[in-house]
Amino acid sequence: MIPLKDSYKHKGLRKVLVKTLREKGIKDESVLEAIGRVPRHFFIQKYTAEKAYEDTALQIDAGQTISQPFTVAYQTELLNVRPGITVLEIGTGSGYQAAILAEMGAKVYTIERQEELYRKTSRFLAEMGYSSIQCFLGDGSIGLKTHAPFDRIIVTAGAPSVPQPLLKQLRKGGTLVIPVGDEKVQKMITVLKISEKEYEQIELDAFKFVPLIGESAW
Repeated sequence: MIPLKDSYKHKGLRKVLVKTLREKGIKDESVLEAIGRVPRHFFIQKYTAEKAYEDTALQIDAGQTISQPFTVAYQTELLNVRPGITVLEIGTGSGYQAAILAEMGAKVYTIERQEELYRKTSRFLAEMGYSSIQCFLGDGSIGLKTHAPFDRIIVTAGAPSVPQPLLKQLRKGGTLVIPVGDEKVQKMITVLKISEKEYEQIELDAFKFVPLIGESAW
């Protein structure tokens, strides 16, 4: 059992957060509903409840961060998640993004390169009852070939370019969402796979992520 409580106060703070995200331009109600259900304070236990529901990124273990809720909502909205689809997440981190995807009905495969985070988060997600999330330890920049192809791929770290292995592991008609740029700032990129050799790429807003480390990244 998880010795954590999701009180009326926590639920009230989530309602305020959802209202804030809606005002900032998030329109997909399924995304907002998922954020309203997932207790973010469970994923960052060292912070106060108030801090957990501020729209800000926070430090977690192994020098990594849990993304700003707006960033999570923004990337998730771009994915156009539907129940039953498969999603590959690069960068498990705290597990919060994976939980949001699972709440929306996706089957999630998530990769973390930091062993400390992998062990802690995979155990925690299992305790939370997220049976639709499978966690893997490894280099996310080269994807997860054994379980490909995926309907959607989301990268939660900044890359110098779009990793070719991820494009290959995306199903035809699928979408990849990834921040691309230098180590200071990245532009959010969506890639639609039209065929094995044809892709449609759209460059969107600027964000700042921790760097994606690996064979096909930094």
